[in-house]
Amino acid sequence: MAVTPAGGLTRRQILAWTAGAVAASSSRVAAMPQTTPIDQLPPNLPVPKDDGGCRHLVGMRLPDLELPSTRNRRVNLSKVAAKRLVIYAYPMTGRPGVTLPAGWDDIPGARGCTLETCGFRDHHADLARLQTEVYGVSVQTTEYQQEMVERLKVPFEVLSDAAMTLVRALTLPTFTAGGMTLIKRLTIVASAGRIEHVFYPVFPPDKHAEEEIAWLKAHPA
Repeated sequence: MAVTPAGGLTRRQILAWTAGAVAASSSRVAAMPQTTPIDQLPPNLPVPKDDGGCRHLVGMRLPDLELPSTRNRRVNLSKVAAKRLVIYAYPMTGRPGVTLPAGWDDIPGARGCTLETCGFRDHHADLARLQTEVYGVSVQTTEYQQEMVERLKVPFEVLSDAAMTLVRALTLPTFTAGGMTLIKRLTIVASAGRIEHVFYPVFPPDKHAEEEIAWLKAHPA
């Protein structure tokens, strides 16, 4: 604990002590872990803008490739038999007690992956009634994703594109944070193996599942 300087010190000594106390306080603040829980959005998040990174996707066929799933199997999205697919790609879910990459909240569209996933979890039955199957996709490992799926009680499969095969096949937009290359938040709606709609950018992420349902109802297959 800092101690107030005793009387009798020179002005220079008092100024030096004050500067040291301020520096120590700033160091403690900088070292503090992220204070906003991962299941909440901090205020004043920057809103992502459409940089054109997904304009080429509508009309493309889903690539014929397999991705590892949180259910310990491999999934080929181009061969899923559902009437419609919703594939939401996200940068990275956080973990309780683990600090996110430096500056994470300042990156437009980075924050909110846990809340977006919980939205699709909570509306999973609604999407099923619309004959729509949901998949999450990120570049984290299956092991990392399985911890999240178990902790959040996610009822659908999350696929790992750690090898960036889907990213490269569809030329999905990415960004770099904490030394990692991550997918920008986007959602693909596909039918009969072909992309019919893309949500990009996605904001706010915690309301996106509702936005998705509204679109599906307005555009029946």
